[in-house]
Amino acid sequence: MSRSALDILRQSGAGVEAYLREVTVRQSSAPPRLREAIEYSLLAGGKRVRPTLVLESAIACAGKSNRSSLAAAGAIELIHTFSLVHDDLPGMDNDDLRRGRPTNHKVFGEAMAVLAGDAMTTLAFEILAADADTAVAAKLVAELAHASGPQGMIGGQVLDMEGEQKSLSYEELKRLHGMKTGALLTCACRMGAVSVSASDMQLSALTSFGRYLGLAFQIMDDVLDVTASPEQMGKATGKDAGKGKNTYPALLGLEQSRAEAERQLRLGLEAISSFGKEAEGLRTLARFVVERQH
Repeated sequence: MSRSALDILRQSGAGVEAYLREVTVRQSSAPPRLREAIEYSLLAGGKRVRPTLVLESAIACAGKSNRSSLAAAGAIELIHTFSLVHDDLPGMDNDDLRRGRPTNHKVFGEAMAVLAGDAMTTLAFEILAADADTAVAAKLVAELAHASGPQGMIGGQVLDMEGEQKSLSYEELKRLHGMKTGALLTCACRMGAVSVSASDMQLSALTSFGRYLGLAFQIMDDVLDVTASPEQMGKATGKDAGKGKNTYPALLGLEQSRAEAERQLRLGLEAISSFGKEAEGLRTLARFVVERQH
């Protein structure tokens, strides 16, 4: 019996959340207010798409995930959550709502939000070093550092800010989002493969899958910013246009944007066509990314 995307996300999300709770308990000597600020954002729910991609990529390669996969899943969720906390700050996107609740800085203040984000970044690499198998730990650290650093997510955020009030070409927009959003989604797939010592062929296929999926994900995020309500998204919508941000609907229109997301989905599914039934979870997640309504 095939699993739905929501079933996959719920199952993986529960396992990752239990692990993250275990991780935060280990920080018992940290200042209580800092722990509270970390847990406020880290354990606030969300779809857990990135950690689920880690676990499902491991399953696609080896038929099962392991403790290294779980450490990688937890680490990438820590990095993703840190990025959300910092993106919401007044100096960045200045948002008041995230995952249906007030943003971290609205509850704990700007300084604590910055520090909570910083703490989650360092904690991500700590758990990879402590919990992943020594044979793969260094590779996992390198993957996550590259994807989240100046040539990945953080660099993409800089391009996004520099591109405001400018008209970017489709290729420029693809590069921006390939770094800001796609790098971490691709990294999730690669870390899942690395965690189970996948073959070079498997790693290459999942890298291509992740890149196509990352672009499809961002296109649909842009579409939903136009078409979905704040209640559906759990965050403010319709803000991109007002801030002069470059988006796919603004460049291509809504219908062509949806068509392009579908095209990227097809390419992503082709990239993992050599995988067997173990990759069915990945295929289901990819379709969910394009078909989701929030």
